[in-house]
Amino acid sequence: MTNTYFTALAAYNSWANAKAISWLEHISETQWKQINASSFSSVQQTAVHIASAEQIWIDFWTKAPEPVYLSSYFQGSKQELIAIWQKASVGMQRFIENCDNLAELVTFVYPNGRVGRMPYCQTFAHIMNHSTYHRGQLVTLLRQAGFSQFSSIDLATYFITSASCTSQ
Repeated sequence: MTNTYFTALAAYNSWANAKAISWLEHISETQWKQINASSFSSVQQTAVHIASAEQIWIDFWTKAPEPVYLSSYFQGSKQELIAIWQKASVGMQRFIENCDNLAELVTFVYPNGRVGRMPYCQTFAHIMNHSTYHRGQLVTLLRQAGFSQFSSIDLATYFITSASCTSQ
């Protein structure tokens, strides 16, 4: 795995997040908070989880003194969450673009307090997979809430339609 590959994945993640965020901007407050069966009970809670996870990994990578899971305290509006999520997407891209040691060990803390360590490249792969997984759940929750104006957020679609369609 190379920095070029991870940079392309970070760009994909920002692209997919932007599409998902655009869906959120078109739903009502009722759809935003509608309770459904999934890993998280609503579009709102799923979006908070994705943004929280992306932000906490940036905090771990940058060795923030007191990283805090956004999901443990966030009570803001949809627009406030969208702003946080957009900032996290950009932050992930900037971090990987400037990362010069993919093998560096990252220390992190799970929400339950357990401490873990993995090489940066593995944590980056994890958060890309994590966000993709939960964006898929977001699609299901949005469909259950009556939203249907989707566009593809598939990685292949990104590579085909973007300038990033170069050999990795």
